[in-house]
Amino acid sequence: MGDRLRAVDLAREAGISTQQVRNYVETGILPPVERTDSGYRVFTTAHAEALRASRALAVGHGWPTTGAIMRAVHGGDLETALAVLDESHAELHRERTELAEVIRALDTLITHETEPPDRDRGGGTRIGEVADAIGVQTPVLRLWETRGLLRPTREKGTGYRRYSASEARLAQIVALLRRGDHPFSTIESVLAELRTTGSPERVRAELAGRERELHLRSRSRLEGSAALHAYLLALTKTF
Repeated sequence: MGDRLRAVDLAREAGISTQQVRNYVETGILPPVERTDSGYRVFTTAHAEALRASRALAVGHGWPTTGAIMRAVHGGDLETALAVLDESHAELHRERTELAEVIRALDTLITHETEPPDRDRGGGTRIGEVADAIGVQTPVLRLWETRGLLRPTREKGTGYRRYSASEARLAQIVALLRRGDHPFSTIESVLAELRTTGSPERVRAELAGRERELHLRSRSRLEGSAALHAYLLALTKTF
């Protein structure tokens, strides 16, 4: 991979600016470059391979993860690079698991009637327990309540919030949809439909879209990982 190239050659192939190519070198996304006696940077096909791998990785894994991987590779720390890559793939697995749990929670919410909380005896789950269960901070639940998404009751005397089983499931659905970058307006209409009609169709459509998006991201991450593997092969000839 020793053929000489110019920064403009790499930039043209990738559809980026020459300054961006130089930035990739400075941040370790591309390997170090040598300079001629007159100070010009000398790029090679190794840099072209690194650039192709980086941009493929970024499509599926994002630039922060890509940067961490490529810096580790160029620093000779393949173990760290693979650990970062594995964590990125594991993130999708966690999202798939969470999605399956929310679908099950939705099915339970729709197909099984839940008893109303016993307001006189403070029935239901407190806000901290709900927050821990769905992986958010308690101020987030208060914000969702302020926006009208959740409707916890209050204990007599203490004023503590209490979430019925159905409200706790709705909180889990809100959490998932927010992680999927769905706007509050969409979530409001989903919850309104659930509360007024009990129909799961709108929620199922949202979750089906999330499943499709996860599938596409999984494919993109796989393609990015394949591009990284090709780059490692080109570097070592022995991988």
